[in-house]
Amino acid sequence: MAISLADIKKLRDMTSAGMMDCKKALTEAAGDFKRAVEILREKGKSTLAKRGDNETTQGAVLSRVNGGRAILVCLGCETDFVAATPDFKTLAASIADAAIAEFPADLEALKAVKAADGYTLDENITNQAGKTGEKHVLAYYGALEAPFVSEYVHFNGKLGAIVSFNKEVPAEIARGIAMQVASMNPVAVDENSVPAEVIESERTVAIQKTKDEQVQKAVDAALKKEGINPAHVDSEDHIESNTAKGWITAELAQKAREIIAKVGAEKAASLPAQMIENIVKGRIQKFLKENTLLEQEYQLSDDKKTVAEALKAVDPEAKVLDFKRFSLAD
Repeated sequence: MAISLADIKKLRDMTSAGMMDCKKALTEAAGDFKRAVEILREKGKSTLAKRGDNETTQGAVLSRVNGGRAILVCLGCETDFVAATPDFKTLAASIADAAIAEFPADLEALKAVKAADGYTLDENITNQAGKTGEKHVLAYYGALEAPFVSEYVHFNGKLGAIVSFNKEVPAEIARGIAMQVASMNPVAVDENSVPAEVIESERTVAIQKTKDEQVQKAVDAALKKEGINPAHVDSEDHIESNTAKGWITAELAQKAREIIAKVGAEKAASLPAQMIENIVKGRIQKFLKENTLLEQEYQLSDDKKTVAEALKAVDPEAKVLDFKRFSLAD
């Protein structure tokens, strides 16, 4: 049957699909609009299935604030070309608008929210995937509710943060702290809110790093005592390469191997436990200072204040309660 241009435009208005896709769908559905919409949806599902393993490193991060509520969402796609299209931007904005209006509990609940066109957000994402031929995914949803909230999205639209406070604070410091979260990527608000597994992971790394450093110091000292440059023998590849270049003799190379094995084993077996523990504690404290929001140096301060100090300077009673952050680059 003949498909009119008016019908094609009508289906396009209903689905935002391309003109040719709408014509093909209407032709296949013999002019049945309901069936044509389903055909376009199935095409979107097929696209997502075929491109399921593709990375969605492009897209749009958006935030919205309404009273004491703030949301952060990310609609991801595969290429910056698609991310820059008006249809993609419109879809991303509609998701953010729906999120702040409905304030769903989690990502799955957000997907089930119905848009103005009667379709769920998840269905609209699938439709957009079918239209572009690229994988689309609702990559992130975070929400905060508190007496006062702030937001920040970087100008490139790929990085954003929302922050909650116990009371209203000046807009400049509120936005500044949201920018701090976005740029410095803290793991928690303060030391007490750092997850135990994060501390344990850092502790494990710090213990091994400290032991390795102490062993290496002993090995380097023993090598230098024998007139061997530690940098020439810091790996088997270097030993072989530097021997071939004539920088060390075969005899010195073998002696270096023996020193590395013997001194390394002896030092590893005799490391003072208390010394290791003291160094590890210092490293954990350094990690917490650099990676908890309130202890970080406030990036908008000229006098090296911490975030906690900068906030206290404008309002001694103000506190940061929580934050959410998302970056397409992470």
